[in-house]
Amino acid sequence: MPNNLKFYIDGAWVEPATPKTLGVINPATEEEFATISLGSAADVDRAVTAARRAFATYSETPVADRLAILERIIKGFRARLPELARTMTLEMGAPITFATERQATVALFHFEEAARVLANYAFEHRDGAGIIRHEPIGVCGLITPWNWPLNQVASKVAPALATGCTVVLKPSEIAPLSSMILAEIIHEAGVPRGVFNLVNGDGPTVGEAIAAHPDIDMVSFTGSTAAGIRVAKLAADTVKRVAQELGGKSANIILPDADLQRSVIAGVHACYTNGGQNCQSPTRMLIHVSQRDAAIEAARAAVETIRLGDPLDPATTMGPLVSKAQFDKVQDLIQSGIDEGAMLVTGGTGRPAEVNRGYYVRPTVFADVKPEMRIAREEIFGPVLSIMNYETEEEAIEIANDTPFGLAGFVQSKDAERARRVANRIRAGRVYLNGAPFDRRLPFGGYKQSGNGREFGVFGFEEYLEVKAILGYPA
Repeated sequence: MPNNLKFYIDGAWVEPATPKTLGVINPATEEEFATISLGSAADVDRAVTAARRAFATYSETPVADRLAILERIIKGFRARLPELARTMTLEMGAPITFATERQATVALFHFEEAARVLANYAFEHRDGAGIIRHEPIGVCGLITPWNWPLNQVASKVAPALATGCTVVLKPSEIAPLSSMILAEIIHEAGVPRGVFNLVNGDGPTVGEAIAAHPDIDMVSFTGSTAAGIRVAKLAADTVKRVAQELGGKSANIILPDADLQRSVIAGVHACYTNGGQNCQSPTRMLIHVSQRDAAIEAARAAVETIRLGDPLDPATTMGPLVSKAQFDKVQDLIQSGIDEGAMLVTGGTGRPAEVNRGYYVRPTVFADVKPEMRIAREEIFGPVLSIMNYETEEEAIEIANDTPFGLAGFVQSKDAERARRVANRIRAGRVYLNGAPFDRRLPFGGYKQSGNGREFGVFGFEEYLEVKAILGYPA
């Protein structure tokens, strides 16, 4: 990419205010394969100034014009989808098949969904003697993570552009290259100058400058709960809107009447999606005590079907974790499970025997996990499953809710009404029944320390709108 060392500000690729670089590491080889610049508060200022100026006119553009922009972005995205997928494989280790079918494809879906919502959305309507208007909130600072580097960018950029907002984006500095390709697509789509801006950088510098900036009206953040707390505190001084999608520790309640073998195997693979680097992964599998042994054997069999290896090989089903820091964190948590007395069913510490480089982790399953253990309480963000036992349905629900997080939940039962009753009592923003697929039309977000606000579909669209009441206008 010719613009690796530049930022996209005010419709052009520009040099950073102060030269400072960072290598991008391929986690499968542990080798640097690209270099980016790290921005500063001065770069954020320049981007915000451009976005503020552009908002005055872009916020007034007709719906038809914004739809046309989205359609051009969608067309450009489709044309470069294989390149985007390969780039994500190189920058964060997602196997190429997964990167193509999920990482890149679902990011495209957000632009398609934003266009669908925009085409039918009533920005103004009568309510009694008044008028209710929905207006773009303004300049939006978007801070995104490395685990779904383009999906999380698209889930914010697409509705922001659709509603008439302008954007300053900081993608993760660990996996920034796919976002830079998206910036090229947006530029080629003819998005007006200043509407979309991208500044690379780290959280303490560029992220904090965005969160605290007085001319940013909204900050949308996806990442760890600790970082989300920092963003919210910085944003509080200017009373800007804050939308957050943070950590998770989702429970998968397999009720005794479910198809145990099928549910456990599906649960293992769901836990290991994206190498376990997935905020809503069902990392706590709750099994009735009478089915403990059968569940352990089913989980062991599921792990044996996983193929680790070169993420550029289409047959690979699990690649490396994103970085050495993440590898070390997961190793520490696996060791804590052993030290605290959980039963190691399969996996464990160290690299898999078949690899000698790369941040690969052995797919790991623990059984007899107790609620107080670290592996049952902390978000691991790696391929580690904790099997926990319960005696009654009530106890299962209590265990599921015994967490500071509340992003997602999972329930398996042959009785749909029973599954629904249990789902109603799980304190989480989204609950999947019996292997239901991920639906990006439906709202996504968390209870408790998993964040606030919602993404996807109409709910995600409305995060970028203010509500105005007009009184006294004759009917």
